[in-house]
Amino acid sequence: MADLSVEQFQKLSQHIYQKLGLYFDDKKIYFLKTRVARRMAALGLDKAQDYLFLVAYADPEGQEMQALANLITTNETYMFREYDQLQAFANHCLPEVLSAKQARGEKRLRIWSAGCSSGEEAYTLAMILQEVFPQAQSWDCEIVATDIDENMLAKVRAGRYGQRSVNDVPDEYKDKYLTGNGEEYVVRKRTAALVQPVHLNLHDRMAMRAMRGFDFIFCRNVLIYFDDLSRKSVVDQFYAALNPGGYIFLGHSESVGRVTTAFKLKRFENHLVYRKE
Repeated sequence: MADLSVEQFQKLSQHIYQKLGLYFDDKKIYFLKTRVARRMAALGLDKAQDYLFLVAYADPEGQEMQALANLITTNETYMFREYDQLQAFANHCLPEVLSAKQARGEKRLRIWSAGCSSGEEAYTLAMILQEVFPQAQSWDCEIVATDIDENMLAKVRAGRYGQRSVNDVPDEYKDKYLTGNGEEYVVRKRTAALVQPVHLNLHDRMAMRAMRGFDFIFCRNVLIYFDDLSRKSVVDQFYAALNPGGYIFLGHSESVGRVTTAFKLKRFENHLVYRKE
């Protein structure tokens, strides 16, 4: 394991915060030590100080920070996670937005799965969209799946998942949108075509400014890894990215209301959602 002193941990965690917006307090020193040790072994470095110098001063393209980011981000997900929230999306929010677009003669729908991990959420949304709105194939529909971890984005592109990822997929959906043998499942091409994987650091303000014109944003269980300042910055960018009348969905333990009052809180069935007026 990397012999990371408290001072070195604080310097590295501050650098990570500046680059990625991820906050690591002193309780995470063991976690960060183990991840740094993996990178030092891969690079053939013996001293933690050498690694800190590399990350801070000899990584102009951010390649090493990206490699470290791939190790320190959490990727716990599965299809149809937080089902009641998805019901609110499918039964109320999506029909409302589609109806308004049809009334205006629009045929474009954009959904953003932010912090998509290995893509289960994005493909869940693609299944729901096709089920609720069969005309999706004749519209310009896109689900942009973004993550900072390039290894996870490779899994999104492959669209291959084990049994654990699909356990909660309704049987009728499983037959219609996946092919599999009980051990491995592959997203069918028609559904996969709706999902566009994109590498994105939510803390990169320039890149975030390019994310505009979305009708829905799903950013579930991601903001918990940010502190209040970086969380507000990201949420402000989400607000700018949404079309008027668009919705943002967060994890059950997260709240936009603690960060900004810009969104209007609405209740559908047993779930609260946030709408941009």
